[in-house]
Amino acid sequence: MAHSNQDPVLQAHREQIAELDLRILEALNARIDLVKRLKAHKEARGLGFLDAVQEDRLLATLHQANRGPLPNEGLAEIFRLILDWGRRAASRDAGA
Repeated sequence: MAHSNQDPVLQAHREQIAELDLRILEALNARIDLVKRLKAHKEARGLGFLDAVQEDRLLATLHQANRGPLPNEGLAEIFRLILDWGRRAASRDAGA
């Protein structure tokens, strides 16, 4: 039996996954940068940062767009984490 490191199909899948992971990381960091700018813009206008209605709209839109195989439960869990980390990053910079 071939060792897993010598399996070209396995290696190709791993390389594709690694590339997607890098794209996800880039998108997450770009999203956090936008959240920081949004927070600054809202604060400059005296608006509150958290908008639960907008977050609910986002999740509803993503649920409608989701064609799987990620179930909507997983999608909601992942995006709640993304939203939370965006808020944390924006708030951390505000206090720095």
